Order: sequence, then C-alpha cells, then structure tokens
Amino acid sequence: MCGIVGLFLKDKSLEPQLGALLCEMLVSLSDRGPDSAGIAIYGSGGQQSKITIQSAKPEGDFTGLAKELGEKLGDKVCVIVKSTHAVIEVPIGKLDEAREAILSLRPGVRIMGAGEVIEIYKEVGLPKQVVDRFGLTGMAGTHGIGHTRMATESAVTTLGAHPFSTGPDECLVHNGSLSNHNNVRRELIREGMKFETENDTEVAAAFISHRMAQGADLGEALESTLTDLDGFFTFVVGTKNGFGVVRDPIACKPAVMAETDRYVAFGSEYRALAKLPGIEDARIWEPEPAKVYFWEH
Repeated sequence: MCGIVGLFLKDKSLEPQLGALLCEMLVSLSDRGPDSAGIAIYGSGGQQSKITIQSAKPEGDFTGLAKELGEKLGDKVCVIVKSTHAVIEVPIGKLDEAREAILSLRPGVRIMGAGEVIEIYKEVGLPKQVVDRFGLTGMAGTHGIGHTRMATESAVTTLGAHPFSTGPDECLVHNGSLSNHNNVRRELIREGMKFETENDTEVAAAFISHRMAQGADLGEALESTLTDLDGFFTFVVGTKNGFGVVRDPIACKPAVMAETDRYVAFGSEYRALAKLPGIEDARIWEPEPAKVYFWEH
C-alpha cells in the first residue's frame, strides 16, 4: 500500500498555507499506511543552513546543544526543538562541518535532512499523530512531499519512515518495492555513498542524489531510474527548487496529478487532492508509465 503526496506551489500567496494543505492531503490517505509517516517542507531561503535531527532522548540530547555546537563551530547556532526533532540553524558554508560536529557531540541523534531550505519530520504513527506532534499545519513553504507507510522491505522505525534524504535539500518518497536495491546499494557504497538503513527507498534516494552530484538535473536523474532500478515504484522527489514524479514502466501503483495556475499536486488517490483550492478547475490526469514529470521554480 503506502500513500504519497506532493504539492508544488506556483502562487506565492498560497505559501503560508503549504503545511495545512499538504497535511490535509496526507491525513486523507492514512488507511494506506498505518505504520509511520513523514513530511518534508521546503521553506524560503535565508542566511542560515538547516539540519533537522531526531532523538529518542530529546531532553538529554537537545539540552545545551546550541552552546556546545556554537563553541565547536566558532559561530552562532540556533536550535529549535519540536518534540523528538530539532532544527539546527548554522551559517551557510558550515553545513558539513556542523553535521560532523553534531554527531560527535550527540552520537545518539539521527540526521533527518539538511540543506538551505528543507526540514523533514517523520515518526512512527499515523499521519495525524505526526502532524500534530510537530505542528506541521502551521508551516509555510514553496513545496513539500509526504508519505504514510505500510512497511514491506524493512522494520517499522523512525529511520525507516519516508522521506529519505541523501543529499542537500534533496528527498524522496516511494510507493512500491525495488528488486535490485542490494546490488545498487553496493555500487553506490563503492562510489562513496553512505546508508543508515536496509530500506530500498533509501537506495532510490541515494541513486538520484548520486546522479545529480554527477551533474544531472532532476529530470535526467529521474530518467535514469527507469533503466537502472528494477521493481515497482512511484517516486515523488523534492529538491531545493524542484518537484518531480516518475512511475515504473508497468505503473501498477496508483497515482493521480492535478495542475492549475496556482499549484501542481500529486496523490496516490484523488481523495488526497479533493479539498485543494480550485481543484474543480484543475487539469487532472494519471501520470503515464515511464514518463518523467518535473517542475522547477
């Protein structure tokens, strides 16, 4: 099963509503995945980079972290705590240094995602529980993707939840299963990629990040999945400026899209789109098998 959603805003006046719209889309698909849920929100860029972290012991791990990390980086650091997650704002240019410092200071935390605009929140539980825990309906942004999971390839854990992020401001959600993920994982490890789970979706995310690091744009990276990844899949991908969708050549996983002059939306089922503003005037279609769709700001 699993349910996936995506919303890419063209109309800036909708940006304050991104969290509310995206969360409503995901909650409507809760019965497609009762195990865990997650959302990635792309906000506006600023003077800081962001690192979203998660901890099983947030009180201990987050207390004093801003001061300790600031001393290690020799610069000002801000830590915004949201339940089991925290968003750490660090100076642009110190993202990699900050990631290493965080893991050395707090070995028990997990990095959910990092970049200039991305924030990722995911936990075990139904979408409504995850949305309420992190206050996601109040978040603003330009685009976002979400996932509610019925586990098939790995354990039900926070790390196993989607979205998976394997590059700066990049993340992916997936409905389906990959048959050659172990071989692809081995190849990517030889190329220097690192993995935290046995999940096949993390392999797909890393594959796309690796292709983009080699110079491919989002559309080209998604095209590569059609020749190099085997299995059943619908991917929805977010980057700093972009939003993309691709289905495997058989396309047995359900998908529907809608586009107006205000937004582009994706859902595993139409009910995820039904309450979007102006949906009655949208162009609505089922994305074709083996065809890449992507939009960029």
